[in-house]
Amino acid sequence: MFTAAALVSSPPLLIPALAGAAAAETVELREASLAAALALGERAPDWTVIGVGPTESEVPADARGTFRGFGVDLRVSMSAGADTAADPDLPLAALVAGWLRAEASPWSSATAVIVAEDTSPVYCAELGARLRDTLDAAPGACGVLVVADGANTLTAKAPGAFDERAPQAQRELDRALGAGDLEYLRQLDPVACLDLGIAGRAAWQVLAGVFGDDAPRCDTYYQGAPYGVGYHVGMWLP
Repeated sequence: MFTAAALVSSPPLLIPALAGAAAAETVELREASLAAALALGERAPDWTVIGVGPTESEVPADARGTFRGFGVDLRVSMSAGADTAADPDLPLAALVAGWLRAEASPWSSATAVIVAEDTSPVYCAELGARLRDTLDAAPGACGVLVVADGANTLTAKAPGAFDERAPQAQRELDRALGAGDLEYLRQLDPVACLDLGIAGRAAWQVLAGVFGDDAPRCDTYYQGAPYGVGYHVGMWLP
């Protein structure tokens, strides 16, 4: 049965071992993310991670990965019993989910669905609805962990440089994520989001499909943009 969804973001600097001297700059985001993962684990030990990548893929519960591509060979796994070789190409959303799981909810186990960044809103909605049916049919408590980032064009030093449209777009997105505005998320335009570097668009639209017509009860743990990228952390309950 579907019981909860946690929303987090995916900056590698979330991980202290990767942040180095900059670890203090992300402490608030890190603490909020760990709190959300703990809250999810307390409600549901079985997670489905929803992330975005260049292509669609799935990550099984026995997968292991490494942050070596981000500078440190820090290994993470999707479940405590995973003993496969570390995959150097594991998607970032799965790596972040694996780290959060181990740090905050080591008893939990996760699989991941990585949605292609250009996936249509219609397909996202269908995927979310199918996932909800699967979760509701499961005998135990199941949760969803959405790993998604907002606009990366909020400041001149942001990864996508500054776009004057981005601050207003991020404010609207922050409001929608904080309020559980499913219709707003469904209406996010793929082309506009691509222009503004809103990488999490497809993942949030899958989440909207999971909730369907059920308005979520929302609790926001963090909203900010420490590196010119919009980050949101929170819990949605059906």
